[in-house]
Amino acid sequence: MEFSSREAVIKAIKDYTIRRSVDYWVYESEPLTFYAKCTQYGSGCDWLIRVSMISRKYCWVIRRYNGSHTCTRATISQDHSKLDSITIAEVIKSLVEADPSLKVKSVIAEVQSKFNYTVNYRKARLAKQGVVEKIFGGWEASFEALPIWFQAMCHKEPSAVVHFETVPAYQGDELVRDIQVLHRVFWSYYPCIRAFRHCKLIVQVDGTHLYGKYKGCLLVAVSQDGNNNIVPIAFAIVEGETSDAWHFFLSNLCQHAYRVEFSAKIQGTVPPKIGRQHWIFEDGAGVRSALPAITGTGGSVHKLVKPNSSRTDALAFDGGYRWGHMTTNLVECINSVLKGARNLPVREMPSGLEFAVDLRGLRCDCGEFQVDRIPCRHVFACCANQRLNWKLFRPLGNPTTWPAYNGPRFIPNLYLRRVSKVRPRMTRFLNEMDMRMLRRPKRCTLCGAEEHSRSRCRQSAGTNADGDAQ
Repeated sequence: MEFSSREAVIKAIKDYTIRRSVDYWVYESEPLTFYAKCTQYGSGCDWLIRVSMISRKYCWVIRRYNGSHTCTRATISQDHSKLDSITIAEVIKSLVEADPSLKVKSVIAEVQSKFNYTVNYRKARLAKQGVVEKIFGGWEASFEALPIWFQAMCHKEPSAVVHFETVPAYQGDELVRDIQVLHRVFWSYYPCIRAFRHCKLIVQVDGTHLYGKYKGCLLVAVSQDGNNNIVPIAFAIVEGETSDAWHFFLSNLCQHAYRVEFSAKIQGTVPPKIGRQHWIFEDGAGVRSALPAITGTGGSVHKLVKPNSSRTDALAFDGGYRWGHMTTNLVECINSVLKGARNLPVREMPSGLEFAVDLRGLRCDCGEFQVDRIPCRHVFACCANQRLNWKLFRPLGNPTTWPAYNGPRFIPNLYLRRVSKVRPRMTRFLNEMDMRMLRRPKRCTLCGAEEHSRSRCRQSAGTNADGDAQ
């Protein structure tokens, strides 16, 4: 047999070993040679293999082979030493590409169906992380790419809004120049800002944890139009749901995305009697942090926080300002849409060439449209798909057309690096409904009785004709 590379040789040997439920030791591993023997070599089994690189053929060739195995494994194991995370990564690569939010238990099931081995959770998780990094890139590279992406976005659409907050980077006690630690970032797309003027006078805000290598929170503000379509208004990535982070997000929201469009509502399309914006927050922390930012919008915003006030707590007495919304379900829908992306780095642009076309401006990134004054092939491709509104949404296009980035290099905050592998601890303030749920006695989901769970229920094993547990 001939192989194209050293990696292909090792992969073939591993696959053979796993299928036969045998094992081997590596006796020699050089750039041009790979030599392995059975772990029971000299004790009843003579299996060995030696593969070398043949320069004149530009391939790897098996030079010596003693087969097949005559040994048997002393113990039966559910796992295999050669079924490592690298081997598993090759198997699940296509699955992760199709669904980056693939569960680790699904990885374990896929390995079991292909190799008839049940790997442990840690090995499956490391395999998935390796595939994610290979497809989407590393987390540190994503932090470096973030300002480049936002600069390209603002270059293509100058009406977009981006606001960074960074802190200096230090190596020991010495300040590092040209490097900044990303602290917070707020952004809003112009189509979202423009669409907000056609929405109900209601804003829902919420925060959700990021589940990647570094801790953080994604803050989102949404509204709803007359057809009950959910419209995202603005986003922010912050260090957590702290008062300073909420103030950063809401101050930028009121300044960049909210104030201009709200003024357009008051002056043009909305009767004066309903010229007050209603805000719905996830918890008390968000409300307390929001008040200084919201009340600074010129007095046109309705203050919600009045303890024990039926006007703000009951739908029947809110004067119609709540538009029938009592929960943050709108923003929760956005969180569910972004769920798969919250544990992924920024994906790199594909290697193929892409060009952005502006039909209204009669231009294309390739330059032919401007020079020849006739549509190029990219314009024809855009016109063939008229469902896209190219006047509002402008793609980033080919990275070669982006402006050169000369700013500082961004790095993550090492103090936010996730160490524990458990679910992040809930940081929101519990309300009265939560406390009532915590005080409620636990019941068995099988029989409905108290004082025990489903796993300890006598009915889980079934009952005989006399009603006694079997």
